[in-house]
Amino acid sequence: MKKLDVVVLTDSRYVNPPTKNDYINNVLKEDELVMNALKKFNLKVDKKDWNDAAFDWSTTRSVIFRSTWDYFDKFDEFKAWLNKIKNQCFLINSHEIISWNVDKHYLLDLQNKGIPIPESIFIPKNKSIDLSSLMKKNQWDEIVVKPTISGAAKNTYRLKEEDLSSFKNKWENLISQEDFIIQEFQKQVISKGEVALMVFGGKYTHAVLKQAKKGDFRVQDDFGGSIAIYNPDKEMIELAEKSVQTMSPVPAYARVDVIWNNKSKLVVSELELIEPELWFRLNPHAADVLAKYINGLLAKKI
Repeated sequence: MKKLDVVVLTDSRYVNPPTKNDYINNVLKEDELVMNALKKFNLKVDKKDWNDAAFDWSTTRSVIFRSTWDYFDKFDEFKAWLNKIKNQCFLINSHEIISWNVDKHYLLDLQNKGIPIPESIFIPKNKSIDLSSLMKKNQWDEIVVKPTISGAAKNTYRLKEEDLSSFKNKWENLISQEDFIIQEFQKQVISKGEVALMVFGGKYTHAVLKQAKKGDFRVQDDFGGSIAIYNPDKEMIELAEKSVQTMSPVPAYARVDVIWNNKSKLVVSELELIEPELWFRLNPHAADVLAKYINGLLAKKI
């Protein structure tokens, strides 16, 4: 007998935190909005740390990934846990989607399905590569390097030719540990920012504009970035929905991050399907849209 219908997944920092600040309060608010929306459908809901060894995951019908923002620091542990619980309860999003989306190689799959992405080169772990030669070959004057499995701009660097000599030892250490993606730096991220479009069940609900603080390029609020409600045009919405609808089944929730590339064309910089921030606090109705979709999924599982 299942005791719960949905467990909202978080990490240990957001389960009864002893101290709070604006950032933590926002995380808690986001999870609360989802939980309350699910309860409107008379679903039994709880919130758990994904890494809670004491919890029996077979006692819930489903789990939904929300603020599990430490998984990339414990990736092997997370992957083992994921493989274990996939047979105990229904995963939202699915195990297949999570496994695919965890590694930025998914961008190549999107590109092969006609979704425009920034120019990207993937470098496997331990491969010796000269960044200066790579930049010259591709006629790039500035690049961004980041791990293929990461989040919150971890180990992400913006580099010009003159930075490479001082970065050499750091780069050799980084590439000895994991795979990396190298992209031409898209300058309009600084001037225009990045638009995050929320898509539930394949349909757009709302968007925010993320902009980096002066002197930085990282738009995440962890690094002082700002957000504002944004009204995207039809072209941007269609790109976001098309990106999500390339998958079957369509994910319950998605965040599509879109930027203007160096040729002023729209491209998908990230497709977040695991634990994206979805800014329900800026559009609480979107939590109801997600909850309705989840309720429909669970009804099909009875």
